[in-house]
Order: sequence, then structure tokens, then C-alpha cells
Amino acid sequence: MDGTPEEITTLVGREVYSNNGVFVGEVEDIRLDLDRQSVTGLALTALNDELFRDRIDPGKGVLIPYRWVRAVGDVILINDVVERLKDPEEEEESSAIA
Repeated sequence: MDGTPEEITTLVGREVYSNNGVFVGEVEDIRLDLDRQSVTGLALTALNDELFRDRIDPGKGVLIPYRWVRAVGDVILINDVVERLKDPEEEEESSAIA
């Protein structure tokens, strides 16, 4: 991306997948650094419920750093960092006393 407005606006509405092929969400908005004239983040909605169910309230979105983006084409590919949310170490919940 060379940062032209035409290219930036084409990101909105694109689906975002991890580089392992897992659907993450859809781009709703772009976060810009106006001083540097660069994209710094992507605001995602229509999130993958399996990844975000216990972390994000329904109807809310997430902002991912643009540095996670690996490729932009028909879809946007990002690092698999988001997938690691599926396997949190939540052993405290399993040891809760009723």
C-alpha cells in the first residue's frame, strides 16, 4: 500500500483472516496517524464468535494494530496472534468453588 486515499478506503468491508486461514472479522474502519500519513490500525466488526465470545460483548468490535497485517488482497491476512485467544490459561475458572 502506498497510502493513497483510494487504497485506504478499499480496505473497509474486507474480511480479515489469520495467516492460518481462520476468519477473524470484517474491517469497519481504519485508524490513521495523520502526522505520519499512515494506517496504524484496523477496526474490526462481525467478529469470529469462537475467538472473541468471552472477551468482547456482542455487537462490539476490536482494533488490531496494522503491524499485524501480512498481506492485503481480496482479503486481509494478519499474524496468527489472534488465534491464541482461543486457548487462554483460565485455570482459575475451573478451580472455582460453588
